[in-house]
Amino acid sequence: MAQIEKAVSKKRSNNVGLTEQQKLRRIVESFSKISVLVLADLIVDEFIFGEIARVSREAPVLILKRRDRVLVPGGGANAVMNLAALGVTALPVGLVGDDEAGKALLQIFRKNKISVSGISKIKGHVTTTKTRVLAYSSHSSRQQVVRIDRESEPLSDTHPALVELVASAREYLPAADAVLLSDYGYGAVSPRIFNFVKSKGKIGEIPVTLDSRYRLLDYEGVTAATPNESEVEAALRTRIDNDTEKLAEVGSSLLRLMKLDSLVITRGGDGMVEFEKRKAPVHIPIYGSNQVVDVTGAGDTVIATFTAALATGADAVLAAKLANYAAGIVVMKRGTATVSQAELLAALE
Repeated sequence: MAQIEKAVSKKRSNNVGLTEQQKLRRIVESFSKISVLVLADLIVDEFIFGEIARVSREAPVLILKRRDRVLVPGGGANAVMNLAALGVTALPVGLVGDDEAGKALLQIFRKNKISVSGISKIKGHVTTTKTRVLAYSSHSSRQQVVRIDRESEPLSDTHPALVELVASAREYLPAADAVLLSDYGYGAVSPRIFNFVKSKGKIGEIPVTLDSRYRLLDYEGVTAATPNESEVEAALRTRIDNDTEKLAEVGSSLLRLMKLDSLVITRGGDGMVEFEKRKAPVHIPIYGSNQVVDVTGAGDTVIATFTAALATGADAVLAAKLANYAAGIVVMKRGTATVSQAELLAALE
């Protein structure tokens, strides 16, 4: 414990006299020196693009001429890709099926030099896939017209693949400077699985960050979380709307209930708010234009950047500000996208 505090103190003392932008730049430049264990629900985002041909005679729907199809990592897999794009060594642990989507995801990881040894491939399992159909014409931009989700049945707690997953996470832990939990509710990461990992794994004092869509309050031993406003409202069964006083109250309550060191609540076009114990909330306005192109996967970019910054020893406010820069960049891109280290450094200029 004393050695960790000394190391973090040394990192921060090196920043004395620097401007905030210089501090942020140093953090980003340090990303190549860290590793992050990502325990995640690995999802594939499928995009099918079709040109509008005519209206069907069978029903009041459009007929599209299929022009293109793209498979990209989504969900926790998108967080992994964002870490890799930032220069971080990502260590993903999760599950995929032996289907086309699962094989494509592993191939993309390998192509980006991301380790796949912690990913279990299950025979007969369906890799969670979210298919978005986008229609366009020669005079219009692409518009999503429908989304189709393919999901597998949840695995039992004693399934060999989950036992293997826990073992892989424990094996990676000694090399990790932080742990990122990306829980989309598909079974590869849960409070129970995390408890198994940390019960015999050596997490120590490294940051553990959480992005959980449905089970925020069920996790123990997490140091930071990055929920969006609607997830916070669902967890606490309340409404925030545009009430800043209510937001401050809710944020403080969640920080206390989850026993967190820090909390970042993302608010779309209203930026984000960072909370810490015994400190006033820090409101961070959105970076760039509020006329976003696509918010798909923006939350994955936020937690990836935030976690990477914490792993370097950065304080939570600077980590949140970096995550805000990254989010401002990624929402200006179409589809499920990532932010590179070079893009983040350029934004800081």
